[in-house]
Amino acid sequence: MKQILFKNTNISYSDTGKGTAIVLLHGFLENKTMWEFYIPELAKKNRVITIDLLGHGETECLGYVQTMEENADAVHEVLSALRIRKAIFVGHSMGGYVALAFAELYPEKVKGLVLLNSTAKADSEERKINRDRAIKAVKKSFINFVSLSIANLFSENNRERLSSEIESVKIKALKTPLQGIVASLEGMKIRKDREVLLHLTPYPKLLILGEKDPVLNYVETKEQIENTEVKLVTFPDGHMSHIENQDQLLKTFLLFFKSI
Repeated sequence: MKQILFKNTNISYSDTGKGTAIVLLHGFLENKTMWEFYIPELAKKNRVITIDLLGHGETECLGYVQTMEENADAVHEVLSALRIRKAIFVGHSMGGYVALAFAELYPEKVKGLVLLNSTAKADSEERKINRDRAIKAVKKSFINFVSLSIANLFSENNRERLSSEIESVKIKALKTPLQGIVASLEGMKIRKDREVLLHLTPYPKLLILGEKDPVLNYVETKEQIENTEVKLVTFPDGHMSHIENQDQLLKTFLLFFKSI
């Protein structure tokens, strides 16, 4: 386990392989271990960095609201310590929000961007209300909230087929501290709309969506890349493409990274 200090907070990361730097950013209630299947193949020709975002995995919490910008600054601190000037960023769900915040704050350091089951749009008023409900729910019953949240990320027809994988994700998610969960929900709720980055930035971009994603409306999310050069890859399943569509996703990554 490798760590650096950012604002008196330990940030945990991994660093594997040599070549073009690829930074993999996990989603809400996840941690850097979500990428374990992908690292060996990607690291054959690339330098793969995975980072535990604030209040997740082995990274400590930073306050009671963890903004996407603070997460992006923590990512920047890791890359500075590793002397990485430019990287391709892949963000799953909340990790996509962090990747977009990074792209806005440090545009010169971005070589490519992949949003995996994520969106550049800010939370709607309805989503903000749901975040507040989630904060109340997790404070009331931590285990119930985490267990339900994880199961609901998979498409319905995969919940039985992938029951052991879902259980494994739950076990990891339950290690996320309450403060980390609440502070991340608060941070996601107030994040900026960064749709403009999909239209105006010069580097290659890829949006990967699940057609039956219970979290992101497929049609609405797809609309944000109309009249852009952002490539779209659609899988037939839910919000957890890295588990539900593992082999296809690896092929998609390899093709996209090769094209940059």
